[in-house]
Parts: sequence; C-alpha cells; structure tokens
Amino acid sequence: MAPRQSTPPAVLACGEIRTCLLPARQALDIRSAAQLLGLRADERVLLSERPGLYARSPETLTGVDCPLPSANGARVRAVGTVTAHAALTEGRVLQTSAYCRVPGTGPDQRRPWGEYVVRPGVVEPLGKLPHEAVAQGVLGGPRHGDLDVGLIADGLLTRVLRHPLLDQRPPFRSRPTRLRWAALPAAPGEGPSLERFTLAEDELRTVRLRVPEGTTGAELAALCDDLALHDWLLTTVVRMLDGLRLGAGAAQDAGTVVRTLRPAVDHLLHLWMPGARVGRELAALWDPLEERPGFTRQWQALVQRIRDQLTLHAIPAAHREVEPAP
Repeated sequence: MAPRQSTPPAVLACGEIRTCLLPARQALDIRSAAQLLGLRADERVLLSERPGLYARSPETLTGVDCPLPSANGARVRAVGTVTAHAALTEGRVLQTSAYCRVPGTGPDQRRPWGEYVVRPGVVEPLGKLPHEAVAQGVLGGPRHGDLDVGLIADGLLTRVLRHPLLDQRPPFRSRPTRLRWAALPAAPGEGPSLERFTLAEDELRTVRLRVPEGTTGAELAALCDDLALHDWLLTTVVRMLDGLRLGAGAAQDAGTVVRTLRPAVDHLLHLWMPGARVGRELAALWDPLEERPGFTRQWQALVQRIRDQLTLHAIPAAHREVEPAP
C-alpha cells in the first residue's frame, strides 16, 4: 500500500463564531459546565480555572462536499471536514466556533472518504484554489449551496442550548453576535497582521488576517473566539447604557437605572481579559484593536460610567430609606 500523501500547506483558513448569554438564571459551576459541553463520550471537556473559569468541549467534525464561497463566481468544489467546538466563559457566556483550513491545491478528482477523515479540519479543493476570491467570498457570506461554516456553528449552538441544565431564564436581555473570519498567508519573514475588523449589519463582524505559514487552525480559532467574546461584551454593555435616558433631564427613576445596570456588574464586568487564552505569536494581533478603535479604552470608560451611575442613583435611594416619617 502506497503511503498517504501529506496535505499541501494551507493558504486559507476560515471560520465563524456565535457568542451569546447562556440562558440560565445562575452561572454554571465547573462541574455543570463539563456536563453541558460533554459533546463526545470518548473525549473529556477541557476545564481551566485560571485566569478565570473556562470550559471547552471536545472537537466535533462535520463532513462537507460542496463549492467554496467565491467573490468572482468561480465554482471550486471542496471536500473534507470542518472542526467545531463550544466554549463557556465564567459559566455565563457561551460560544460555538466552526473552522477549517483550505490547501492551495488538491487532486483533480475526489479521493476516497477515508483519506479526508484522517485530516481533521481540512477542506481540500479539487484543483487550484483561487485564494483571494474565496477569502472575499467567505467574508461576504456564502451563496446557497456553498460551504457555510456558520451553519455548522449554528447547529452546534442549537444542540447545546437544548441541554436540560439550562432553565431558559437569563438574568437580563441580550442579543447574540456572529464573527466571520478569514486568514491568508503572510509574506515570507513577516509576522501576523490584522488587516481589517468590520462591524456589519445584523450583529455580524468580519475579520481578515495575515498569518505566517504553519499557524494552525486551532490557534486562529482561539484568537477569533477571544475577539468575538470581547466584542460581544462591549456590544452588550453599550446596549445596556443606550437603553437608559441618563442626565439631568432624564425621567428615569433610580430603581430602573439600578435594575438595568446591576446585571453588568454581577455578570460581565469581571470577564474583560483580552488575549488571556491566545497563543503568544498571535496575541500581538490585539494591539491594532487597542490602538484604534481602542477596545479596552472604550470598555474602561463604560465600566466607569456604569459605576458612576450606580453610585449616583444609590445615594438618593439610601437617603430616602433612612428619612424619618413625618
């Protein structure tokens, strides 16, 4: 039997992430998190308590045989497997992530299925990959029938949300977000770079990256999971504040302000740790987002504003409580 040929280096990696508030009144402890994310009986859930409670499911594989998305209309068939996992941060924020790597060239004809299964997370084109057109197609969104890793992330999210541990009673209202990413190879000798981070419509974010050859899909997925988590935190807290009419002429009573903003303190403010679970080589990709638009600066300003408002509205309430009856 001839030895199996190795997969050519990937010239494109892509994925999608769903991020949402876990629909449960109480945050899950580490044992419950392991139950929630036990997607496979043959592999254990990854659990970590430093720097914060984090749980990640075993990887699951989904077989695909379909055209790749393409901005120029090229129909390149690809076959292989997409990797997906679910993760829970501090028992409160749930994410599902699906991703794959695409080599620059593949065979002219479909291989036996067993040859794809032994290369998990690789989707191989039939022929040559038009990498730039496919990267643009991925970020622009697939057409009907194209490879759609977002559907795989959605399917995994639906599966996790049906778990009987969840009482479907979240402590506050929020909206999920989607982050779609594509990574192309960096020039020889150059390090990783973040070319574009875009806030699009319908809660969609897109990220385009350049990374050195040899960067794994798992490393890229960890980075993009982290970006998606912190973007969701920013988005959710901004919406909490936007829902209030604050200021001297506001008609909002103290009780409403406290009820609206208190969940941020209880459930979200302690989750801000950019890059805590990102590999050293890719952690530098946070720097452009810290410079402009300034994720952490915006977060710190929001946190201070929330604390100021809670203090401002708590003091009059305390005075009313101790005021003696006439």
